[in-house]
Amino acid sequence: MLNSVGLSLVALLSVVGVETIGRADYDYYKYHPMPEIHSWMVQTAKDHPGLVTIVEYGQTYEKRVISLLKIGVNTGAKKKAVWMDCGIHAREWIAPAFCQYFVRQILQAYKSDAKMKEMMKNMDFYITPVLNIDGYLYTWKDDTTRLWRKNRTPGPSGCNCTGTDLNRNFDANWGTVGISSNCCSNIYPGSQPVSEPEAQAVTYFVGSRIDEFLCFLTIHSYSQLLLVPYGHPNFTANNYAELMEVGLAAADAIKKVHGMHYKVGTSPDILYPNSGSSRDWAHKKGIPFTYTFELRDNGTFGFLLPEDQIRPACEEAYSGALHIITYAHDKTFVPTGGAVAGGAAALWTALLAVGVSSALM
Repeated sequence: MLNSVGLSLVALLSVVGVETIGRADYDYYKYHPMPEIHSWMVQTAKDHPGLVTIVEYGQTYEKRVISLLKIGVNTGAKKKAVWMDCGIHAREWIAPAFCQYFVRQILQAYKSDAKMKEMMKNMDFYITPVLNIDGYLYTWKDDTTRLWRKNRTPGPSGCNCTGTDLNRNFDANWGTVGISSNCCSNIYPGSQPVSEPEAQAVTYFVGSRIDEFLCFLTIHSYSQLLLVPYGHPNFTANNYAELMEVGLAAADAIKKVHGMHYKVGTSPDILYPNSGSSRDWAHKKGIPFTYTFELRDNGTFGFLLPEDQIRPACEEAYSGALHIITYAHDKTFVPTGGAVAGGAAALWTALLAVGVSSALM
């Protein structure tokens, strides 16, 4: 069975156990301001020529370039893809920390793990460490701005407030539930669908290659949830049962790492109704596996998650994300189909949990 998954326990432990790799130059267990994240992206691409490239795909309202890391083997053929974005809400600092950790982990795994090599041959990973760059920079200004959520677009005429909630601005039941027409609200959805340059960038980049994407993962905090489409209570995803099955298995993989419990379900069922989310837009466009990750914690620290929790939060979320990605990959590329895909993904992420635990002893 290990051969079918393409992973040996020894190889896995060699990947997850080396916690100090790269830390002399970059600390993955602290929060980084935007200039440091940008420098890290440049260095990551430089350190992995032929495997990692930086793709610029939009601009923020304040004219900062939005870029992602494209990670995968250049086969010369059209490939499938995985999308991951972090930092759509500025104050959720653990999300960009996770995207950076995720990149480091899959690049380390690629060196020694046959399964990761296979996935990078078949799929490209498109990872945006910080989508809401203007807002993220603003949260680093001082203590009074630390909990800023929205982007930095000026409000409509007659409004003295700034910002739109980017995760209410996508063209998916826009403006119907879980929003406020008050432009000063944290859940103000904008003047119209996709009015914001950051949402426009994602919509164009993903939408122009929609058939390539198997997964769309958007990373948030907090509450320890895996949310499936849709945010509107009157709509149900056509593959809801499968999304729940895969999500529950991912939550189980998360729990095996550090014992943390993640709930799985639609936003109306386990959080609150909402509309205009990037997750719902991606699913409506046809991407089969779309999830919102709400990382640690359950409210003790909320958006001010201490740096000593970055490592465990990232380790457990990595296990859950990897389960979803592996399932989607195997369903597409393993001849025996989805039944085996679920077992293979579960075994690999179980081994990952053992590896992480062993590395911590």
